[in-house]
Amino acid sequence: MKRFKLLIILFGLSIQSCNTQAEKVNGVSFVASREAINDNHVSPVVSVNANYAAIMPFGFIRDLTQPEVAFNTRKQWHGETRAGAKQYIQELRKKKIKIMLKPQIWVWRGKFTGYIEMKSEADWKTLEVSYSKFILEYAELARDVNADIFCIGTELEKFIDNRPDYWFKLIDEIKQIYKGKLTYAANWDEFKRTPFWSLLDFIGVDAYFPVSPSKTPTVEECLTGWTEHKKVINAISEKHKKPILFTEFGYRSVDYSGKEPWKSDRSMVQVNLEAQTNTTKALFETFWKEDWFAGGFVWKWFHNHNKSGGENNSQFTPQNKPVEDLIRAQYNLK
Repeated sequence: MKRFKLLIILFGLSIQSCNTQAEKVNGVSFVASREAINDNHVSPVVSVNANYAAIMPFGFIRDLTQPEVAFNTRKQWHGETRAGAKQYIQELRKKKIKIMLKPQIWVWRGKFTGYIEMKSEADWKTLEVSYSKFILEYAELARDVNADIFCIGTELEKFIDNRPDYWFKLIDEIKQIYKGKLTYAANWDEFKRTPFWSLLDFIGVDAYFPVSPSKTPTVEECLTGWTEHKKVINAISEKHKKPILFTEFGYRSVDYSGKEPWKSDRSMVQVNLEAQTNTTKALFETFWKEDWFAGGFVWKWFHNHNKSGGENNSQFTPQNKPVEDLIRAQYNLK
């Protein structure tokens, strides 16, 4: 009898444990546009069963060695500004979509932000002051709108490598303003060296890992391609005792989509919808069932859904492509 009661108790605890597991972040990266959004723009996010949206206001740097961050200027699109980000958040919240506020830097001509590196101590100091003004303004917005997650930066490897002390101080300043959950969006080949994971709530990874060299990779090839990457990702999670969050993930609907998934090269124009679907399916099968994996944000989702993507589009967006149905089904799983 005692043994039977013990089994009942253990069974009850296991059920309770399953019911209290954290809900996965099933997110979209909601692209900033020229205009305000409304219910017509939010409904497709709901339709794909997303429960989170990453809102991405922008600051601009003229060159990789130029230290001034320009933001909230009249030249920027509505969604790239503080006011626009707030309006987007308010509209998404009406449909109970949770928010990761993810301010980002854009270097003119699309140069990679990971290479931002100053040539003098004076310029590093200027960059630190300028970036702090930028990110702390958005920390205030995150506080004001009660954002669920705040991302303190995206793919800034050289900046962090050269100025780690600054980043530790910056995180402390952010925490004085915003009391919610924090992450940083490290590039796929950067996250192993990011020094401040212990201070954040999620290990954020922009998950553009190479998984297959094939023109049209199969799901099985991609699952194999993930094997070693997954071991490293899991090890970093265990080392820091933090869950992994894919702050960006996704593939272009193009030939060789799994070979160098970070590429946005416009010379790659050969549409391959199957490649996009297979790579995405393998990613879901590899990670979404893991307890140490928090979820992620698909790259990228435009506000004007009916005019976005489509079966002749070779870019990242899943909209109006077969992969959108795959995402919808995955995001509907409980």
